[in-house]
Amino acid sequence: MATPGFLKTLKPFKPRIVESLQGYNSQRFMKDLGAGITVGVVALPLAMAFAIASGLEPQTGLFTAIVAGFIISALGGSSVQIGGPAGAFIVVVLGIVNQYGVANLIACTLMAGALLFLMGLTGLGSLVRLIPVSIVIGFTNGIAVLIALSQVKDFLGLNIDLTHGSFFEKNRVLLQAIPDLNWSAFILASISLAFLFLWPKWFATLSKRRTEGTFSKILQSVPGSVILLVVGTLIAYLLCLNVETIGSKFGEIPRSLPTLSLPSIELANIQTLIGPTLTIAFLCAIESLLCARVADGITHEKHDPNQELMAQGLANMASPLFGGMPATGTIARTVTNIRSGGNSPVAGIIHALVLLIIMLIAAPLAFHIPLAVLSAVLMFVAYNMGEWREFSKMKQYSTIYKVIMLATFLLTVIVDLTVAVQVGLVLAGVFFIYRVSTLTEFIPVYLKDEDRAKGIAAYKIYGSLFFAVVGKIENLILHTDKSTKILILDLHQTISIDTTALECLEELNAELERAGHTLIFCSLNNQALSLFKRSGFSAHLKPEQIQNDFSAAMAHAHTISIEDKAGA
Repeated sequence: MATPGFLKTLKPFKPRIVESLQGYNSQRFMKDLGAGITVGVVALPLAMAFAIASGLEPQTGLFTAIVAGFIISALGGSSVQIGGPAGAFIVVVLGIVNQYGVANLIACTLMAGALLFLMGLTGLGSLVRLIPVSIVIGFTNGIAVLIALSQVKDFLGLNIDLTHGSFFEKNRVLLQAIPDLNWSAFILASISLAFLFLWPKWFATLSKRRTEGTFSKILQSVPGSVILLVVGTLIAYLLCLNVETIGSKFGEIPRSLPTLSLPSIELANIQTLIGPTLTIAFLCAIESLLCARVADGITHEKHDPNQELMAQGLANMASPLFGGMPATGTIARTVTNIRSGGNSPVAGIIHALVLLIIMLIAAPLAFHIPLAVLSAVLMFVAYNMGEWREFSKMKQYSTIYKVIMLATFLLTVIVDLTVAVQVGLVLAGVFFIYRVSTLTEFIPVYLKDEDRAKGIAAYKIYGSLFFAVVGKIENLILHTDKSTKILILDLHQTISIDTTALECLEELNAELERAGHTLIFCSLNNQALSLFKRSGFSAHLKPEQIQNDFSAAMAHAHTISIEDKAGA
């Protein structure tokens, strides 16, 4: 039985772990084990912080890192990518929660997961790479600014609501509330942020001291954010600082995963949720594939973008069923995994299991973690997330690049991520069309005086004939000399022709016919010939009006000229 045509276009479901486990041995497993434990410890504070900043409970982030992290590693198209809640989702999730509620966030995440799976299944993963880097940098930097802004409240210990209002309104509320800042929270957060910036330098110093004891070696293997979490919590607890904690705001964190529960999705709400769903799917696809490309650059491997999107889709369908939030590939945790020795998806699976074990055993300890410390962690994440050097290098780029990047950045910060990306893509498309249209040229062919005397004129067309260059074709119609009896268009270096340009060529042919003159095409490529036939234009032309090359076209022009002279 023959396979239907559309099924042949679907991509095979082939997780990278199948290939990675070939020749797998104990040595590789020990590397994966160490990397998985390290990444699991790194992910612990980030998962909770991202959830809190998104307007959700801290355990939501843990559930997401465990469930989605496991699925992305087990079924993904990259050997080393680590999945889970990401900083890029904070602004999007917070907006959905505020506008539509947590129940509809679950529905959006499920639908986004299904969309991502279909994108991967149908091979659309490669299309995500077509998004210009100027847009990616613009919205990434804009999200980083919004993450930092969202943490100012907890960083200063302010008792205000920043979940609603525009960018300017939030800043006005912040400025008005600064006199009431909590000095204990502010000092604790400031010291925490300074520690996170200084820790890499201290880490490098410790690494050079090979004579140090076991304690130093252990300390070197512990991420700075984890050390900060422990020390910051102890300081706040022992000194009885008057700062808000996870426990005082959210209560205790559960010591187990929630039971599987299916959300109730009302058909009437689906249309309303299409926008947020597309935003989650788009952001997840961009972040995960960017992360995979970064990992490829370090490991010199090549990920499967379509398999990665299918895994991201399954992860985002499973995560909300266990009380989670949207998930994607995370660059910081993926790079940590690689540098810690991770060499297969097993490391990512171990990272998810480590988080589960920590939650089962140490969940009550999270009760005392100060929100000021978590705000410092997210401030640090926002700083590292942004491509800030791109602003200083803008003078090296074209005006078009600057406009697209700045427009996307400003719209992300001031208006909305979805609007920013939409406007960025429109600008990129418009500028690209303009740039391509300027590259299309109609170059007059130098002819002998005797040829010009016979009323022969010729042009070589370089570039693409499409809707943006119809003005150039119309100018050719208007400015064709009345003495021109035979016009030759050499399309040897014409890349493509669209239907709008074809209509203009038909009009040019009709104008010349009405004047009793002749239009000759030569050196048409396969695309142009196919379009001429499919549109019926070639049926209106005489066979002699389409020649194989310029020499043949000139020979036919001379024949016409001789016939006209004989007829006269």
